[in-house]
Amino acid sequence: MTKSILVVDDEASIAFALEHLMRAEGYAVETARTGHDAIDCACHHHPDLILLDSSLPDRDGYDICQTIRSDAANADVKIVMMNASSREIEAEKGLAVGANGSLTKPFSLNAVVRCVKDLLE
Repeated sequence: MTKSILVVDDEASIAFALEHLMRAEGYAVETARTGHDAIDCACHHHPDLILLDSSLPDRDGYDICQTIRSDAANADVKIVMMNASSREIEAEKGLAVGANGSLTKPFSLNAVVRCVKDLLE
C-alpha cells in the first residue's frame, strides 16, 4: 500500500518542490498552504507523514502539531517540522510538542528523502 504524505508550506516553491520530490519517491501527496487547511487535510486523509512548516501565516506550526497530536485518529502520523532557524531550541520545541523530527531550511533534497524514509520504514 502506498504511503501518503501531507506537505504543509505557504511558500509555493518549497511546497511544489517537496510535492514533486515525494511523488518521485512513490508517495501519494496532498498539499496545504495554511494551518487550517493542514488540520482539515490531516483529519480527512490521515496521512502517514506530515512535512510541516513551523511558520505559517494563520497558525503556528507548533500549534498545528499539537492539534494534530490531540486527535486520536492521527496518533500514529509522523510529523517532521521544517523551520528556517538553525537554532537547536527550534528542533527541541518541535519534539516537545510531538514532532518526530525536524529539518532546517534550506535543506538538501537528499536530507528530506532520508528523513522521510527513516520515519516511514
